[in-house]
Amino acid sequence: MIRYTLRRLLDVIPTLLLVIVIVFIITRLIPGDPASTMLGPQASVEEVAKLRESLGLDKSLISQFWDYMNGLFHFDLGTSFTYRKPVMELIIERLPNTLILAAMSLIIALVLGVSSGIISAVKKDTFFDYFFTVISLVGVSIPVFWLGLMLVLLFSVTLGWLPATGMGNMKNGFCDYFSHLILPSLTLATIPMANFSRITRSSMLEVINQNYIKTARAKGVGSFSIVMKHGLKNAATPILTVLGMQLSSMLSGAVLTETIYSWPGMGRLIVDAINKRDFIVVQGTVLFLALMYVLINLLVDILYKVVNPRVSLENGGTKK
Repeated sequence: MIRYTLRRLLDVIPTLLLVIVIVFIITRLIPGDPASTMLGPQASVEEVAKLRESLGLDKSLISQFWDYMNGLFHFDLGTSFTYRKPVMELIIERLPNTLILAAMSLIIALVLGVSSGIISAVKKDTFFDYFFTVISLVGVSIPVFWLGLMLVLLFSVTLGWLPATGMGNMKNGFCDYFSHLILPSLTLATIPMANFSRITRSSMLEVINQNYIKTARAKGVGSFSIVMKHGLKNAATPILTVLGMQLSSMLSGAVLTETIYSWPGMGRLIVDAINKRDFIVVQGTVLFLALMYVLINLLVDILYKVVNPRVSLENGGTKK
């Protein structure tokens, strides 16, 4: 286990280096000049040139890349052009908001997705199975931006039940904060919920047809115990795979959701940085999210061994 973990951690290095190079090149291809954007259209050529020099934008791309890598070796993601603050400080400010949104969305997706998948498997070829199958197919097919706008139109504009934008404030009470969290959480949870439902159904169908399940039924073990204790436990490995992938995608793919609902998280920070041509922030946040993505998937692989001791991590996840 230790050897496998160390090897996977070493594999992170080339992955992150590739991310750094790709993001550095792409951000330099974004049209527009950060100095001109910061000063506005009324700025003179001399003012723009002076600001470019102070920001180091007058250097060659190779020099800029070397300075950026030198900062990374000292655990420095750089300083934002527009916010005038270290990028790591901006990440620390915004990350908790994204984690709250992702955690709420993951809870919704797990509870509803796994429950509907179990019901579909147990009630195979019945109305419940067809209903949840159709719902999961629709859920995985709906564009996030369209769903977010429709939820705002229905629950905020038409019915007036929930706020459309913002994060709320705990000073105004928990209900105010929670009401702002509902719509973005539902939007972000839709696709993961559909994926959880589909993978749980297929995994449970495979497990409940095994001989040990039939033996448990013959011994008079209750249906609930069979499904939850024997069936779901042995079907948990594929669900863990989807869990790691969906959690990673929630953290890195919350850009649209946070933009629609003006949620002050990492995704909104990236969008604002792109609009302001603040590529230092874009580089730092994307690199940080890539690191989290890799570490989450590593954690899921390790959990495989905990859930199913027969899984051999050293041989790529094959059973012994």
